[in-house]
Amino acid sequence: PTSMQIRTLQIADIELPPEMERLREIAYDLWWSWSPPATRLFTWIDPDHWRRYHNPVQLLINVERHHWDRLLADPEFRRAYDAVIQALDHYRARPRWFDQSGHKLAGPIGYFSMEFGIHESLGVYSGGLGILAGDHCKAASDLGVPLVGVGLLYRSGYFRQTVDFDGFQQHIYPDYDFARLPVLPVESPAGGVLTVPVDLPGRVVQAAVWKAQVGRVPVLMLDTDIPLNDPADRPITGQLYVRGREMRLCQEIVLGIGGVRALRALEIWPSVYHMNEGHVAFLGLERARERVRRGDGLSDALADLALNAVFTTHTPVPAGNETFDRDLVRKYVEPWTQDVGCDAEVALGLGSENGSFNLTVMAIRLSSSVNGVSKLHGEVSSAMWRHLWPDQPERHVAHVTNGVHTQTWIGPEMRALFARRLGADWEDHLLEPEYWNGVHGIPDEELWAAHRSQKERLVRFVRERVRLQSARHGRSPDELRAIEGLLDVKALTIGFARRFATYKRAVLVMSEIDRVRAILNDPSRPVQLIFAGKAHPADRAGQDFIRQLVLLTQGEFRGKIVFVEDYDMEVGRMLVQGCDVWLNTPRRPQEASGTSGQKCPIGGGINASILDGWWAEGFRRDNGWAIGEETLGAAVEDQDRADAASLYHILEQEMVPLFFDKGTDGLRTRWIAMMKASIATVVPQFSAHRMVRDYVEEIYLPAAARKGRGE
Repeated sequence: PTSMQIRTLQIADIELPPEMERLREIAYDLWWSWSPPATRLFTWIDPDHWRRYHNPVQLLINVERHHWDRLLADPEFRRAYDAVIQALDHYRARPRWFDQSGHKLAGPIGYFSMEFGIHESLGVYSGGLGILAGDHCKAASDLGVPLVGVGLLYRSGYFRQTVDFDGFQQHIYPDYDFARLPVLPVESPAGGVLTVPVDLPGRVVQAAVWKAQVGRVPVLMLDTDIPLNDPADRPITGQLYVRGREMRLCQEIVLGIGGVRALRALEIWPSVYHMNEGHVAFLGLERARERVRRGDGLSDALADLALNAVFTTHTPVPAGNETFDRDLVRKYVEPWTQDVGCDAEVALGLGSENGSFNLTVMAIRLSSSVNGVSKLHGEVSSAMWRHLWPDQPERHVAHVTNGVHTQTWIGPEMRALFARRLGADWEDHLLEPEYWNGVHGIPDEELWAAHRSQKERLVRFVRERVRLQSARHGRSPDELRAIEGLLDVKALTIGFARRFATYKRAVLVMSEIDRVRAILNDPSRPVQLIFAGKAHPADRAGQDFIRQLVLLTQGEFRGKIVFVEDYDMEVGRMLVQGCDVWLNTPRRPQEASGTSGQKCPIGGGINASILDGWWAEGFRRDNGWAIGEETLGAAVEDQDRADAASLYHILEQEMVPLFFDKGTDGLRTRWIAMMKASIATVVPQFSAHRMVRDYVEEIYLPAAARKGRGE
């Protein structure tokens, strides 16, 4: 079924004039999040509100009737509205790659994920896994791939971050009012809000079903915070990545089992089930229960459902996989074992690994295809999980390298430049690498002007954020005024933004303070560093990295190093659009893929990264820098020391001299050549369009073909 057949209920108090009635439809289709004319239209309606919330539903709730009278009297506004409606209709109706390629699927892809990063106004994501899921849905929409997302709608989402005066990360959990978010409750075929039952020990929990519309792709989200449930069960969908292990297990059961039941209630029968990380593996148990109820034996049911189940793993380190105490899992699978008539040990055996219950292992055993998210990650994962296939020595973990949704992450100036110099339809050519060689023909001064304009916006954005942070810390008016001089648009601007997990080594660049001091304090060649990122509330070491950096920003490096609080999709967009260089320093091979570095070239930025994850495939000698060697297995201290030495050599001998090398015309000709190589080689190869195409052709279609008989 298409998204139009998933009926929803209107709950927001939005009153629109008849001439503007379709604004409601636009507000609830997150297509607006990658459509500049739509976001411009919302800005026009209420600039202050848009700047503050970036949320069209909340904006429309707050518009007064007399305000509409003024807007309707403006012919320019009405033309802009008509143009957005036309663009949306065209987007929905235009021919798609999937159909043009002659591909066919009997039902959609059921794409299950613990988090979805679609836009900052819908705070149900924490980092890379969620952003990837959001970009996957957007690219599927663009390409016409039939897909339905399944996730959870968290009452408090992921925590909002502030950092106090002493550099300690503080955790704030918002209480979202879903009626003000771009999501709608799904209507039950019997009327009212659709709820689905999930069996937990000694009780049944009900989950309400919501829908976020992402272009042509619906994302169903389950919510247990409803009056039907006991007060003790309502917080199951409270926080993303909740610390309590038992509560986390409850979340994953609600998502896997409740997600399949939500699809069934809507009569959606996926041709392929895609498990995006092990959190969602319980969906396999629900599918097995259905088969057994139909008369299949359990072992036959498990083997059959694996044929069209595919699994993507996102971590190359054993500790990154979700594990639980066996006794805890035994308690929670009891309702299932009774239904299918098996012993608890059978269920526990599906995820048994080193004495605990491992969701990654269960997902691998309940799927016929396993893939990593970069070539290197596929190789590492094959070695890590080979013991699960002792009878199939040829079986391995394949890979589909991650990509990013270009239209979401591109800045306005680069978008305009591509439209002018590559063609108005440049977005339709992301599957054609040769098309992007046209970047080399863009005049140097035009490319630099577009990038610099985005960099200026980044500087203004960071100043405003730092002013708010500093005011909260009690800085004086004069100190707040001085922030207007923070950061220098002419300086080489290096960005580092990601989760502050310790293996990502956020402070590697600060290893030798004397060398950092010399690099940052050269008045003739100014260099500045912008950091952003959250550490998980349970990760004390990651929080300590944040504290180290924040204290440096308050001392001698004030103005040269900045830490931006509350890293989210908005901060991410600003940074990747405006930074000259994107720094990534994971301890190889612990970065499965990484995607932030794939976004920076879209804005003319250049990568300087360890040869890990995607960069091991993306690096060419003319499009960025490789830090360290392609070696594995050195002692941690030795690897850190060697990588830091390599990074400083690149900064001192290559990157900084190249950036400040100008020709007689005043242009950075050699630097701009590297920018062009970065765009031409990274943008098409690492786009989500290429990623989703690869999933369709290498993973989805073969899985659908393996399916012997219907669900």
